[in-house]
Amino acid sequence: MFRTLLTPLLALLLAACSSTPEPPPPSPPSTAFDGFFQQWRGVPYRMGGSSRAGLDCSAFTQLAYSQVLGFDLPRTTQSQASLGTSVPRSELRHGDLVFFKTGWQQYHVGVYTGAGEFIHASTSKGVIRSRLDNVYWNSRYWQARRLIQ
Repeated sequence: MFRTLLTPLLALLLAACSSTPEPPPPSPPSTAFDGFFQQWRGVPYRMGGSSRAGLDCSAFTQLAYSQVLGFDLPRTTQSQASLGTSVPRSELRHGDLVFFKTGWQQYHVGVYTGAGEFIHASTSKGVIRSRLDNVYWNSRYWQARRLIQ
């Protein structure tokens, strides 16, 4: 009798221990944008441009999302800033778009790549990787948007 009660009880205990937690929502691998960045690094900034001869920040993010994720973004920074869901700065994930107010009615956008860094088309240095805590970018940080889960 003891044995017949013990077997189902052990099976129940083992089943409870083998449950798996919910997987986190899918996001791009932490290296998803690195190859794209390497291909475009150093390309000069050109307002309205969208080629290797020169491109602006929103063209850079548009190309990055298209080539890396197959996701079509609108062309302008302000249009991109209205997509997806708002993300607190403390919860940024690889692939989130980060936005900055750089002047009166002027905005800038880049792709967050983790570890406090983002890639973007800088007006002064072309396509580069920068830190969010850089004095310039930190003081101009506006918002972040998550387009992919």
